[in-house]
Amino acid sequence: MAQPRIAVLCRDHDRPPGLDALPADVVYTDASGLPTAIAGCDALLLWDFFSSALRSAWPYANRLRWIHVASAGVDAILFDELVVSDVVLTNARGIFDRPIAEYVLAAVLAHAKQLHASRDLQRQRVWQHRQTRSIAGQQALVVGTGGIGRATARLLRAAGMQVRGAGRRPIADDPDLGTVVASDELGRHVADVDHLVVAAPLTRQTAGMIDAEVLAAMKPGAHVINIGRGPQIDETALLEALDSGRGITATLDVFATEPLPVDHPFWVRDDVIISPHLAGDTEGWRDRLAAQFVQIAGRWLDGRPLINVVDKDRGYSRSGAAAWGQEEGR
Repeated sequence: MAQPRIAVLCRDHDRPPGLDALPADVVYTDASGLPTAIAGCDALLLWDFFSSALRSAWPYANRLRWIHVASAGVDAILFDELVVSDVVLTNARGIFDRPIAEYVLAAVLAHAKQLHASRDLQRQRVWQHRQTRSIAGQQALVVGTGGIGRATARLLRAAGMQVRGAGRRPIADDPDLGTVVASDELGRHVADVDHLVVAAPLTRQTAGMIDAEVLAAMKPGAHVINIGRGPQIDETALLEALDSGRGITATLDVFATEPLPVDHPFWVRDDVIISPHLAGDTEGWRDRLAAQFVQIAGRWLDGRPLINVVDKDRGYSRSGAAAWGQEEGR
């Protein structure tokens, strides 16, 4: 009996480690070779998870039953033909939760303790004593109730902050997020927020959710942190809020266009901290992604139920479903 065939979409010299142990015929390809490689394949690993090559290669996927994307977000690949198909989609849920939560805590602390301003003054050799702020008791609103949002809420609360969540529906007493408000009513809930953390998946409902109305409702000195996806914030509206004189600041790891264009006004602002989409990429992250795929592939090859299954209509892996790191006791 022939072994199942798994195609792996990757870039040159960036193959995931450890796949040789799988009892399957593994074929590696780049974007240009995907139409040929995917024909006759039973499964596909999107190691190059930002590639859009799958859409054009889709007509050649004549046997495909399962796709795994090595990313928590799946917005880059959810085209209509895939959504309505019977192909099961899984993602890298669980890999990035703690690293991104740590990034958010670091952003909060750097903001409160003026670490970026201190570095700027150091470069100018200026000794300027200042008062900084404590984060104990500060208010954080975490938009997104998935694994990343929950890990972020737990870490911020452990640091002494008051945390609420925002999601598709209100919840009175969530174990991680406390009170959860409706994310489509954010403008009603941000007036007392010190740090607004965007940690939701990018869907039709969340695109542009941080708009002019929400930003105008935030209090002076509020801090916006985006570790979700760039299109969730109206960047024009954010620039207007930064220029409003209310002391709004932002820490941004994701942008509507990536890489961020060199002429984008964010680059030259003292009230914006930029990082190049790296919040979840801690040392060894590629090894962890590969190990997760090997584990899920083992379940698929054995005919066992998959974990990290994405609801293709909603655009994310649902919280109630089994996730990597939970079912395996990690």
